Amino acid sequence: MPDLYEIFNNHGGYAYLQDLKASGVHTSTVRKAVENGLLEKLKPGLYRWIDKPMTSHQGFVEITLVVPKAVICLHSALAYYELTLTQPSTIMAAIPRETKPPKKFYPPADIFYFSEHLYVLGMNTVDAEAGQFKIYDREKTIIDCFRYRKKLGEDVAVEGIRNYLKGRRPNLNRLFNYAQKSHMERIIKPYVQALAG
Repeated sequence: MPDLYEIFNNHGGYAYLQDLKASGVHTSTVRKAVENGLLEKLKPGLYRWIDKPMTSHQGFVEITLVVPKAVICLHSALAYYELTLTQPSTIMAAIPRETKPPKKFYPPADIFYFSEHLYVLGMNTVDAEAGQFKIYDREKTIIDCFRYRKKLGEDVAVEGIRNYLKGRRPNLNRLFNYAQKSHMERIIKPYVQALAG
């Protein structure tokens, strides 16, 4: 019988059901491993070895595994760039409007549906210890926080832009370029003028 631990260990602590079956693992074995607390089901067909040591940004990587088009955004991206002192209670991720995420998945996330041109704008890929994930750059994150300021709270957006402007190498050309493409220039400009001085 295949060694479950070895399979998960060789795949960074994660495995898809189809890969487990291909390795000779029966579905009843997977089900028992979940019941016995050895595996955690992240979404239908995707499992994590429960004792896998937690690494930095593991939640971001897991969201990418669960929803492959997910891009870390808004408050979660602000926290990643250390532009806020607060941490969101769930991971915030953007996906294209036509994408349908699984109905049930783990870890918990707030999903935001972006139009195609705003979804691809400012997207970066990060290689973390736990794996890869996509995240918006600092400038796109600031713009998005103002776009969603009514949902996040204007204080979160203002804290973000204040810390961005006084932080290392703010790129105002890129910020205003994104603001223009997002129809947010009129909103952003007064904050930059007031805080950049």
